[in-house]
Amino acid sequence: MKNNPLLDLQTLGQSIWMDFIRREMITSGELQRLIEEDGVSGVTSNPSIFEKAITESHDYDEAIHALTLEGKTTDEIYQYLTVEDIQSVADLLRPTYDRTDGQDGFVSLEVSPRLAHNTTGTIDEARRLWSLVDRPNAMIKVPATLEGLPAIRQLIGEGINVNITLLFGLPRYREVADAYISGLETLAAKGKNLRQVASVASFFLSRIDVLLDPMFEKMMLAGGPQADSAAQLHGQVAIASAKVAYQICQTIFDSDRFKKLANTGARTQRLLWASTSTKNPAYGDTKYIEPLIGPDTINTLPVETLAAYRDHGHPKLSLDQNVSRAYRTLNHLSFVGINLNKATQHLEEAGVEKFVAAFDRLMISLQEKQLAVQEPLMN
Repeated sequence: MKNNPLLDLQTLGQSIWMDFIRREMITSGELQRLIEEDGVSGVTSNPSIFEKAITESHDYDEAIHALTLEGKTTDEIYQYLTVEDIQSVADLLRPTYDRTDGQDGFVSLEVSPRLAHNTTGTIDEARRLWSLVDRPNAMIKVPATLEGLPAIRQLIGEGINVNITLLFGLPRYREVADAYISGLETLAAKGKNLRQVASVASFFLSRIDVLLDPMFEKMMLAGGPQADSAAQLHGQVAIASAKVAYQICQTIFDSDRFKKLANTGARTQRLLWASTSTKNPAYGDTKYIEPLIGPDTINTLPVETLAAYRDHGHPKLSLDQNVSRAYRTLNHLSFVGINLNKATQHLEEAGVEKFVAAFDRLMISLQEKQLAVQEPLMN
């Protein structure tokens, strides 16, 4: 039997999570098979994923019908459907969580994207979702906005697992890691068990290349002194950012400040590679997997990308390779007139807007489904 490259990644220290959730996948046993046969050890969700799952399938129609007849509001129905899915997935992943002593086996649920710039609202909703899901292997997703940073500190300080999402820039990553460590210090001051809290920092990768590659292509077509540099940068910035982020991560979590916490049980905040499907058909479908394999990291894959890697992945340690080239790549951006910090800030803002739009479309779809139930009763 052919070796499964996905399982080989486990031996290299990288966890594979699935960036998708849908009720039929849970009830049919498909997710259980992915856990058992492919070593999937976590699941991530977001507003776009739930919009696709609920609006493009009939998996939820029966539940929506019943909840509507009970007089539930649209917000209540959304909450019920998502929390129930997260609980079901958490239960399937619980053996992984137990076997790894709480290192792996998590499922993530995101706070409303409408709260991305509302610190107090984010904290309140994260607490509420954490309580509703009521599973130790749940993670609450909080965006890496400026307003999200104090929420991360507060929630970690309360012992709530946090998945930091919509992370694009390296300066912001330093702030995210600091917020996590500050939260741990608060938790330690309360005399709490640090080992019971976990966090991941989710870098969104392919969107960086989607934004910058057209700029490079325009320079390449124009010719001139920037054309060669643009050709070398084309399709390389996201991977370079991830490699540099890993170096920053190692420095931060090898510091005396964190070691003091680690000695009392604190876990490293693992880096998670997100947005790993290839958007440019000219690129290989495992582009955001092969160069980013390293210990204590996670790659969360859409179903199609997971299948592609199972079929033709070539797992080997790579995250620590070509690091000097990664730094040169990022440093060379200024030569072609690109400010990476401004670009990643734009991506953060656009990411929030994208999730808000998906959330709003989902709520409209739920309202339409409710109306289809209510109209016969009113006639």
